[in-house]
Amino acid sequence: MNSDILKKATLHITLLLVAFIGLNYLSNSFNFRIDFTEDQRYTLSEPTKNMLKNIDSDVFVKVYLAGDELPGGFKRLEEAIKQTLDEFQSTTDNKINYRFIDIYTEIKDDGEREKLIAEIAQKGIIPTNIVAKKNGKNTQILILPGAIISYQSKELPIFLLKGNQLNTPQEKLNQAIEGVEFEIADAIKQLTQKEKKKIGFFVNYSSLPAIRQIDLIATLKKNYDLFPVDLSASPTLDGLDAIFVMNPDKPFSEEDKYKIDQFIVKGGKALFFIDPVKTEPIGEEGVFAKPFSVNLDDLFFKYGIRLNTNLLKDMQMSAAIPMNVGNIGESPTIQLVPWPYFPLINSFGNSTITHNLDAVYLKYPSTIDTVKSENIVKTPLLQSSVYTQILNTPATVSYHTAAKDFDAAKQKAGVKTIAYLLEGQFESYFSNLILPSDPRFTSFKSKDKSSKIIICADGDLPTNDVDEKAQQPLPLGFDKYSKHTFANKDFVKNAVDYLLEPDGIIASRSKTVKLRPLDKAEISQNMTKWQAINLLVPFGLLGILGLLFSFTIRRKYL
Repeated sequence: MNSDILKKATLHITLLLVAFIGLNYLSNSFNFRIDFTEDQRYTLSEPTKNMLKNIDSDVFVKVYLAGDELPGGFKRLEEAIKQTLDEFQSTTDNKINYRFIDIYTEIKDDGEREKLIAEIAQKGIIPTNIVAKKNGKNTQILILPGAIISYQSKELPIFLLKGNQLNTPQEKLNQAIEGVEFEIADAIKQLTQKEKKKIGFFVNYSSLPAIRQIDLIATLKKNYDLFPVDLSASPTLDGLDAIFVMNPDKPFSEEDKYKIDQFIVKGGKALFFIDPVKTEPIGEEGVFAKPFSVNLDDLFFKYGIRLNTNLLKDMQMSAAIPMNVGNIGESPTIQLVPWPYFPLINSFGNSTITHNLDAVYLKYPSTIDTVKSENIVKTPLLQSSVYTQILNTPATVSYHTAAKDFDAAKQKAGVKTIAYLLEGQFESYFSNLILPSDPRFTSFKSKDKSSKIIICADGDLPTNDVDEKAQQPLPLGFDKYSKHTFANKDFVKNAVDYLLEPDGIIASRSKTVKLRPLDKAEISQNMTKWQAINLLVPFGLLGILGLLFSFTIRRKYL
């Protein structure tokens, strides 16, 4: 009897070993992963997977966020980067090669380390000071929260600590974790893509100096082919995937407006950054603001949007400009004073374009209202705070108003929208205007394909400032007084990506990782209890399972 029991037990153990070896072999032969997390944090989006599967040679990634002394939040970010790169490796059959570099462990010489930090900072990975524990003491260390991605003979740095800078440090780190997939995948796409979509810029309707467009052009050229277009000399806009209308300073002719209308109706994408109000300096007193039309108002109205000829004054958060606040003797006293006509927009609509975006820097923006239009979905993108005033033009804007104290009772205009995303099947503005006798009638479309357009009532948003002394362009979104770079570049880039590749890498920006903070008061009061639970419960469960297994075996064979 005992011999039979022994044989059966041996058979069961042998079968278990064979099953274990078989599962191990299958797991090594096939990539099979299951993400049991509620927010699917370890699952790549389908567009990311499709992009990775088309990589034809190795990609190398050097991550500079590493080290045992990193605080918990940054360790979470480091782990999220590693897990994402592991998923990338699995999807590409190990064509993604990565290495984490701890600059304090690998580079002992302080001078060499500082030289490396400076080199990487010049590439766009901003060094960040954090407080970390070293030998039981809190010390400040400099970290590089970014990576350099190399493919063939090209390389691209990426900054991985992006997020809304007004949030708490914990929330910013969580936003950075949410954006890891997008930032890395977008960089790999820039390095590896072979075909690019085409964007046209109208050169005959704007006298904006080239030096103020440099950063925008350099950013978009990484993913798209850009073409200067003389609209008056072009019969149609066929062949382009999108048009970019940036700060026009002269009215569009009816013929050129017709070309834009037909381009959109036929499915072409468009971005409009337009100033409905022009401002002119009037010495040291301020600026004179007057309505300005580029003859697209009726087109926009047909599509469901009205640009207002006013100026938005947002008192909650704005950039500062230097002003003369008085004299000491004969010398003027210049100080930086918040200028509410330069709002820092930190409220956004529910869109992939603006998810986890930092504040956007605007200059003399106007407001936008919506009007009825069939089959068009309108999504607000940039919105003011509730503490606003509206200045109708023409009007004089005095610099003296900047020094006045904030009075919430006077800021009653409420939340206003400065930029909208419009999606749907657009009906032509010329539907009831063009006649069969018109030679254009044969190719005219009243309605055709669905499209997407973005309209923003600030022509300066996509333009960069210039260092007047050095005559060098500054980064897009950079405020030369506060020395902070706002998210203008990210907003424009995300907007273009969304219009031209709605099913592309931009989709991964919608990933959300829930922040589950611990109850600090509970931890402080009952730390010993929770430590005991975390330590004893797992062992207790294992013990119970072991007893159940032993009981089952005894009952079956004895």
